Amino acid sequence: MELWVTITIASAFLQNMRSVFQKHLKGQMGTTGATFVRFGFGVPFALLYLVFLSRGLGHPLPVPGRAFFFWAIAGGLSQIAATFLLVHLFSLRNFAVGSAYSRTEAALAALVAFLVLGERLDLSGFAAIMVSLAGVMLVSVARTDVTLKSLVLSVFTPTARLGLACGLLFALSSVSYSSASGSLAASLPRPDAMMQAAFTLVFVILLQTLLMLGWMLARDPGELRRIRGAWKVSLATGFVGATASFGWFTAMTLQHPALVRALAQVEILFSFASTVLVFRERMNRLEVIGCLLIVAGILILFLT
Repeated sequence: MELWVTITIASAFLQNMRSVFQKHLKGQMGTTGATFVRFGFGVPFALLYLVFLSRGLGHPLPVPGRAFFFWAIAGGLSQIAATFLLVHLFSLRNFAVGSAYSRTEAALAALVAFLVLGERLDLSGFAAIMVSLAGVMLVSVARTDVTLKSLVLSVFTPTARLGLACGLLFALSSVSYSSASGSLAASLPRPDAMMQAAFTLVFVILLQTLLMLGWMLARDPGELRRIRGAWKVSLATGFVGATASFGWFTAMTLQHPALVRALAQVEILFSFASTVLVFRERMNRLEVIGCLLIVAGILILFLT
């Protein structure tokens, strides 16, 4: 097995673990706290990774410009909101369905890149969006009487709207991070994907931590006490989240990002397993088919 394949599967597993921990923490603290731990407890590991690249491997540090700050801040804010919605979704539907909603990110990212950056959206990209949307529709009506009317109206249900907003915000963050990281290349002797990604990650995760910490100090100090009371699980959440990010960056350095993101959809299998084995939640047939359609749309996007 090629190294990038091993790293990608491991990263998908770690990302699923991070979501498992966040759903678990939702029972001990509010949505804000469960969102914060992904960022706040990931800071030490992100900093260590950057120091390792700079001091240990001798990668030169980039000099950020206006474009970097614009895109990095846009991505950081979008990811905070997306993570908040994802954690909230876990309390509305089972774990696999909540995760599947967030997987619409890839198809929506293609749409965002088309609308915001003017990138070309070909027939396969349009088909991917339609297939993923069909999956969202099935997931949305899976626990109701399925009729043509309910299917048509399914994307307008509160849960579906939250799910699509979650995916859209993750899409905005990924497009923003790509632009932020890419803007750093001009300040380096030569493009360095690992350093550009690591520098972007450290800036963004520090920004997210400070913003959310300030919000909780001002609006909900009690949440900080609840986070402190669950520090062991919170630290594990930060570790697996940061490690998954390192894995994605490394895999995309070794192989074309489209192939990495396509293989990364194996995460839905880990989500199914976590739903049944960890949370003891049940899934019906339409939920399973809908989740698989969402993944199928993503595979169409990256493999055609």
